[in-house]
Amino acid sequence: MSNSAAAVSARPRIKPPDWKSWLTLNNRYVPPVFITLILLGGQLSFGVLESYERTLLAIGTAMVTELVLGRIFLGKWLNLASAYITGISVGILLRSPAFWPYAVAAALAITSKYVIRYKGRHLCNPSNFGISTVLFLLPTSVAMLSIQWGNNMASVLIIWAVGTIVMLRARRFNITVTYVISFLVLAVIRAHMIHEPVLSEISPLTGPEYQLFIFFMITDPKTTVRSRKGQCIVAFLIALLEMFFRLDQSVYAELYALFWIGPIAMLIEMWLDGRRAKAAAASAPALATFSGMAHP
Repeated sequence: MSNSAAAVSARPRIKPPDWKSWLTLNNRYVPPVFITLILLGGQLSFGVLESYERTLLAIGTAMVTELVLGRIFLGKWLNLASAYITGISVGILLRSPAFWPYAVAAALAITSKYVIRYKGRHLCNPSNFGISTVLFLLPTSVAMLSIQWGNNMASVLIIWAVGTIVMLRARRFNITVTYVISFLVLAVIRAHMIHEPVLSEISPLTGPEYQLFIFFMITDPKTTVRSRKGQCIVAFLIALLEMFFRLDQSVYAELYALFWIGPIAMLIEMWLDGRRAKAAAASAPALATFSGMAHP
């Protein structure tokens, strides 16, 4: 065998990528593709966008802000997949006759990642922060998408099927399931409390805004707690606080619930991590002393 042939045979064979690895949030390009499908499905079926131009403005603002702040704060050019998701979420969910609210919401969303931080982690879901802030501060200038999918269950089923596959591969479907079950149970309770038809209280789940919420906002890996039990508790608390906001006639209840519960849960997790680290550090010398006594 020639030296060149031996060298080729000695090279390690590169294993082709597993197709399943593409259906996970670890592949940063799957969520942008998925959210784009939601946008196209909603727009082609029901015209959910205020305009393509406003959505493109939100996407462009988010990407430019990410590039600039990433370079300033981190000293590098960042991948823009996350910024694209933030911008397209703003474009889908906001409603305004003006253009500037889309740029403001997108810029606030990305800026929150670099400003509202603790121990190296950003606390707020970017798109939720930007949208919630402009909805609260500019109620006369902006509103949120409220259109439903109507009786076209095909759109809902397709999005849920794709979303379920992605979330299962990402090991975050427990968050979506916990929230949806909690929402349904609490919606029944709420309907009896306010004497409204049950179907009218659970109908928001068929809206495109909720597809984004349950598959992207509350499952964001960067702004959710790590333990699966903790994720389920947080998802339930978001649904619970949302119920109280809805009883108070808040039309943006789910966004405001995540706005408060998400960062608080992150802070509690970091506080508990700090306590565990201190306890481990305190027990280390005693453990070493005991080990030395046991083995003279």
